Amino acid sequence: MREKPKSSDRLIVALDFSDPVRAQDLVEQLGSAISFYKIGLELACSGDGSNNGFALADRLIAQGKKVFLDLKLHDIPNTVMRATAELARRGYEFLTIHAYPPTMAAAKEGVAGTTLKLLAVTVLTAYDDADLTAAGYGFSVQDLVARRAAQAWGLGIDGIVLSAAEVPALRLMVGGEMLMVTPGIRPAGAAAGDQKRVATPASAIAAGADYLVIGRPITEAPDPRASAEAILTEIAATDA
Repeated sequence: MREKPKSSDRLIVALDFSDPVRAQDLVEQLGSAISFYKIGLELACSGDGSNNGFALADRLIAQGKKVFLDLKLHDIPNTVMRATAELARRGYEFLTIHAYPPTMAAAKEGVAGTTLKLLAVTVLTAYDDADLTAAGYGFSVQDLVARRAAQAWGLGIDGIVLSAAEVPALRLMVGGEMLMVTPGIRPAGAAAGDQKRVATPASAIAAGADYLVIGRPITEAPDPRASAEAILTEIAATDA
């Protein structure tokens, strides 16, 4: 059974920057308001020497923050297992992998005996049914998410990444046994950007999501801290 997170921990701010200095500046602006950050491929690959995305992650952990490492690992099983085992030593809270059964099984082996939680990415929130058809899949988004979630559940993966639209059906399937993390979150009136399956913070929490990943509505806001605090208030009101 998953442990329900505190309202203040449910918001994960995506540090989608190509410059660790800019990411650090935002963390300082947000201060004590935010306890959880996502570091994805762009930031992980940025910088040099002691000033890079992984070094920033280490500093965040040293400051008592939680880090979600969003690398979406997918390779031959031995490579995934070894990479996951290395990452599991570094104190991250979450790590994403693609929801392919051999990849998930290998990552599960890699984190054995550690506290790192695995999140299986079902279908990216920037994709819709037309994108899946173009890629050669014979499933709708809803059907493919359900299939991959069932496989992740069967392998004992800690959680899944999916849009808020798919959360209610998946909650019926797995109950309270898996974490559900939803990107593509946009406050009412915010631009969707390159996301196709979006939801407001309140609707995602009400649907049964555990964590919300939000980037541009905070990172590109005139006052990032005020934007983050408004979202936290919306989450807490929905939690109440």
